Amino acid sequence: MTWPQGLLGFAAGLLISAVTAPVGVSGAVFLLPVQVSVLGVPSPAVTPTNLLYNVVAGPGALLRHHRTGRLRGPLTRLLLAGTVPGVVLGAVVRVFAVPGPQVFRLLVAALLLPLGLWLLLRTLRPAPDRAPRPPSPRTTRATALAVGVVGGVYGIGGGSLLGPILVGRGAPVAAVAPAALAATFVTSVVGAATYGLLSLAATGAVAPDWLLGLCCGLGGLLGGHLGARLQPRLPENALRLLLGTLAAGVGTLYVVPFLR
Repeated sequence: MTWPQGLLGFAAGLLISAVTAPVGVSGAVFLLPVQVSVLGVPSPAVTPTNLLYNVVAGPGALLRHHRTGRLRGPLTRLLLAGTVPGVVLGAVVRVFAVPGPQVFRLLVAALLLPLGLWLLLRTLRPAPDRAPRPPSPRTTRATALAVGVVGGVYGIGGGSLLGPILVGRGAPVAAVAPAALAATFVTSVVGAATYGLLSLAATGAVAPDWLLGLCCGLGGLLGGHLGARLQPRLPENALRLLLGTLAAGVGTLYVVPFLR
């Protein structure tokens, strides 16, 4: 890593997390394309570098939830029971089955484009009020396992997917937010360590770029704090539309070369 890369990573982490933190997302889902296209992090090392970003950027908000006692609920344990083994499996798949950058960019597009369109649709056309029906523990654990695998491949920890899925299924936001954040942090720690171990057996750039991940994470730590302070002053619908536009735009940017 060069100093210009480190400064760019810090700035990217700060700006992205400042925008995403008010809606409860770590920002890793948007940071990864920046690492690939702007910072030039090789594949598959970009995935554990993104997980390292979550490890550094996450503790601030996680500590606040711990002080309020919101991390002690059963939902946190269910999510961790699924995402932790899932992220290990996803890391193995990423290193040995999906190492090529072209296939990886197609995965980025396949994840970000539907997520962005879903955010835009739910903001512009809110779903009608329904009686809340939270998913069963078995369904929650299975969902967490699937998201953990995706998070291990993509390098996002999984919280940014778990939140919308569980809330959409009727789980209360107050319970989902801290549990999803805890799952993101723990699975990111496990995922980054798994990639470090796999780098001993695999060829190519598999281990994370530790310095760049630290720079991005420090920016995310500061940006997340700023975003949390700005959240009460910003309209929620505008933030959701911005997130949806960013996700759909990045997904489209990656899928267009394949269509051509």
